[in-house]
Amino acid sequence: MKIVHPVIVFLMFRIDWKKLLPIGAIITITFALLQTKMLPYQLMTRNSSLPNTNHFDANLESQITPLIRDKQSEAIMVDPETLLNSSGQQIQPVAVVQEKVKVTQRRNKTDVIKSNISMKPSSPFFLSASERRHKRYLRDIKILSPYEALVYAKKEVDAVSVGIDDHDSNLYAPLFKNVSVFERSYELMELILKVYIYQDGKRPIFHNPYLRGIYSSEGWFMKFMEANRQFVTKDPEKAHLFYLPYSARQLQRALFVPNSHNIKPLSLFLRDYVNKLASKYPFWNRTRGSDHFLVACHDWGPYTLKEHEELTKNTIKALCNADTSEGVFLAGKDVSLPETTIQNPRRPLRNMGGKKISQRPILAFFAGRMHGRVRPILLKHWANKDKEMIISGPMSYKTSRTMSYSLHMKSSKYCICPMGFEVNSPRIVEAIYYECVPVIIADNFVPPLNEVLDWSAFSVTVAENDIPKLKEILEAIPMKRYLTMQHNVKMLQRHFYWNRSPVKFDMFHMILHSIWLSRLYQIQIPTSS
Repeated sequence: MKIVHPVIVFLMFRIDWKKLLPIGAIITITFALLQTKMLPYQLMTRNSSLPNTNHFDANLESQITPLIRDKQSEAIMVDPETLLNSSGQQIQPVAVVQEKVKVTQRRNKTDVIKSNISMKPSSPFFLSASERRHKRYLRDIKILSPYEALVYAKKEVDAVSVGIDDHDSNLYAPLFKNVSVFERSYELMELILKVYIYQDGKRPIFHNPYLRGIYSSEGWFMKFMEANRQFVTKDPEKAHLFYLPYSARQLQRALFVPNSHNIKPLSLFLRDYVNKLASKYPFWNRTRGSDHFLVACHDWGPYTLKEHEELTKNTIKALCNADTSEGVFLAGKDVSLPETTIQNPRRPLRNMGGKKISQRPILAFFAGRMHGRVRPILLKHWANKDKEMIISGPMSYKTSRTMSYSLHMKSSKYCICPMGFEVNSPRIVEAIYYECVPVIIADNFVPPLNEVLDWSAFSVTVAENDIPKLKEILEAIPMKRYLTMQHNVKMLQRHFYWNRSPVKFDMFHMILHSIWLSRLYQIQIPTSS
């Protein structure tokens, strides 16, 4: 009490409260303002509204929507004892595989929950419900075995509705047989696909891409595939596909004896290479090569496979020489590889584009060497016969062949693409580059990427027997139809570009997608009785 009494007397009579009160008020207000600034949300007043989170929700929905489309298909019940994976091990039934992912998908269909508090979406502590469901969906996909993932992807592609109009703005629907199926299978490829690349084999035949000339497609694909981080896996147990990284062009340069007319040594070399892989690793034998693929653009590509039966019949073959009459290329399983001429690997897109339609006075143009069964017939009927039809043999180097050739294509409405020794021709892709409607003359030829592209939308196919009626066929095409095809050719170009670095929907991704789609089509989903 003796201490408390002097303190009370000091506070009552010795302190000037009139001067201290304003100071205390200033300190209190300052402290309150500081606390308001430190709040994790906006302080609401009578006239204030909830923070606008629509922009965040819209972005989130745009990321989730492609992954939750067409999820209504029911699971297929199968006997768990009868379904084995590619290594002979029992896997979960298809119903279980589908239900694993469908549980998350059903939740994903609910509307995005609007939060009353604006949170940073990048923070792991502030994930919205939709983000969490999306992460669970990706997690469920990744825990599937390779075979289970393929079964899931196959069902997803089969369940796509034909009439869906909502698709990626970067895809031009008239170019595709079914743009919805393509988009969904492409999304699944980006989400699921893993490729294992065998490291066996020495240069120059293996792992040494040849990037110049008319057979360069195989080299550019090898270059980008081996450098890829998204699709390539170093763990073969996680792979859905296995790549045989050899170059048919380098094989010919290394082993073929000029003027020998004998390519059997090339076939024996590939036979021994595959047998070595089959004896060293278990992956070839467990599927007999059906989950392996090769990419070969040289004309001899199909013929160098014939010494190995499984390599010929089972492997997914991406071939420029896509001739169905030879018994090697199998339409529906194999992939028709675009044949592209690259003059300068440092500038693969050099000299692209063409003239306006009003500046294309030539009805049809072709110039080239006289080999194969079709070209001599073409010249016999049309060389120097019609001013609107410029059909000739090789152009003189004195007239700057490269410039003259490309300028003629850029000045023509239709570019004639007859087969040479084989059914394929680099003129098809050249015509696309120069915005000229390609006219394909090659019976038994499957056009490039035919499993997804609708070639009738941007090209003309003429039977070999109809060469005498070529001008009549072209003139019978209405101008409106030609304008549509020529516009479609320009829209198609991006899918046939070899960019210096791969870009979504470009040539590299289109080829890989067709190989992926071929693998999906192999999957047979058992149905319940």
